Amino acid sequence: MKYMLLIYLDEKALSESERQDCYVESTKLAHDIAANGQYLAANPLHSVSMATSVRVREGKRLVTDGPFAETREQLGGYFLIEANNLDQAIEIAGRVPMARKGTVEVRPVIDIPQLPAG
Repeated sequence: MKYMLLIYLDEKALSESERQDCYVESTKLAHDIAANGQYLAANPLHSVSMATSVRVREGKRLVTDGPFAETREQLGGYFLIEANNLDQAIEIAGRVPMARKGTVEVRPVIDIPQLPAG
């Protein structure tokens, strides 16, 4: 089963050197889980200051700068993994570097067979 590991943290919680260290550690994790056939994708996201939110209400598209909600922690990146079960996904989530400073949300992915292969 596929799981999305959504990484949330306060964007101001890391210095630039800590952020770079996190990228190095996350890359190592990606290689480790790839060796087990569990890695599908992973990427950090740019700051919420670069985010754009789109809503459609009554047939009209509304575009605003920034994230949809003001929160203490922001979505900072993700891992998309293959795991046999939730326990295995949680074990991998615990190895994500930002789990030590933020939160990693583990969500199963719904497989829709008609979607194009990516």
